[in-house]
Amino acid sequence: MLELTQDERAIAGGAAGEGAAMAMRIVAEAARLMGAPRLIPIASAHIDGALYHGDSGTLFAEKLVAGGARVGVRASLNVGSLAPAGCAAIRLPPHERDMARRMMRAYEAMGCEPSWTCAPYQAGHRPAQGSDVAWGESNAVVFCNSVLGARTNRYGDFLDIACAIAGRAPDYGLHRPKNRIATLLIDVGGLSRALRSSDVFYPVLGTILGRRAGSDVAVIDGLQGCTTEDRLKALGAAAASAGGVGLFHVAGVTPEAPDRAAALGRLAPRETITLTPNDIATALARLSTAGSTDRVDAVAIGSPHLSLAEIDELERLMAGRKLKAPLYANTGRHVVGPLEAQGRRAALEAAGVIFVVDTCVVVTPILPELEGAVLMTNSGKFAHYAPGNTGYAVTYGSLSECVESAVAGRLVRETRAWS
Repeated sequence: MLELTQDERAIAGGAAGEGAAMAMRIVAEAARLMGAPRLIPIASAHIDGALYHGDSGTLFAEKLVAGGARVGVRASLNVGSLAPAGCAAIRLPPHERDMARRMMRAYEAMGCEPSWTCAPYQAGHRPAQGSDVAWGESNAVVFCNSVLGARTNRYGDFLDIACAIAGRAPDYGLHRPKNRIATLLIDVGGLSRALRSSDVFYPVLGTILGRRAGSDVAVIDGLQGCTTEDRLKALGAAAASAGGVGLFHVAGVTPEAPDRAAALGRLAPRETITLTPNDIATALARLSTAGSTDRVDAVAIGSPHLSLAEIDELERLMAGRKLKAPLYANTGRHVVGPLEAQGRRAALEAAGVIFVVDTCVVVTPILPELEGAVLMTNSGKFAHYAPGNTGYAVTYGSLSECVESAVAGRLVRETRAWS
């Protein structure tokens, strides 16, 4: 049974204003529904609820503002539906555009940081290992838990801002150490090191993880010496899109997994999955929905948002060439700012790159409406959501394949060895 402290009861009763009272009541009711015995203080929040999905979301945020609500902890903002920092044209009708703008301004009025990125952890928001936070956005949640070692559940829209205002979250789920112990072991050690060190592999592995683990916690063994932060980002994003993954461990890499035995809590796994080259090839093929066509109408990268290191790699692969198919580079203002200062954004745009800042092509209408259109991407998350959200069929490939295809204006494949 949930027990609130005297201060929490006072805030819920209106002692700090109606906005704070509404937020505290929402958090308390969520805790009751989840069976949490108490609320716990949080160090920060990441807010996914500022993305426009309908007028009710805007009116909810504006009601909080009218009630004097302000966030009680650091709160960064996920992508919005518009692009105040500038990008490709957004095709929202006037009413939706106005409501989306009002929504974004309301969240800023409550003291949220105008970060507008789905990769806040690469924009300076990196909570300490072991700290409790309330993060929304599935890829950010899994990165926060798995790579940073902070503790959060998958907080949905509107509960995320309520937690940020209250400065508290329900004490359940992944906030509790016992629920962070892995029960599923995925062994990739039998795959070639070249494959395990390739960027194309991680969204594929994430898709397998999401489908096999669901919301269970897994430990992956065999990636030691093969990962980078961007690869772990891609792995977690695909896993969180394909399933309900909120936390995974990588033996010898992530904070709570010095080895696989520690990640498993010194217990035997309930299931062990040993991946083969055929498993990877099959999962790779499933990420593409466009079939055997060589048509590429657009290329989109950056879900989660591109890091500066990934922009560096994009420039290296382009090698000064012009693109025949538009390449949409989705990223945050924390990346575009340095690019503009260095003159690199203008050079990339002159070559055919279209920067999408503060949002992305899958959550707001940017891509042209074309019959039978095909989008190529290196993102497992884009591959999962793009067909339903954009109407484009998807061809999945490596970043190198994406660049070569954009240069050629048609699909270009590399030869891969999966053994």
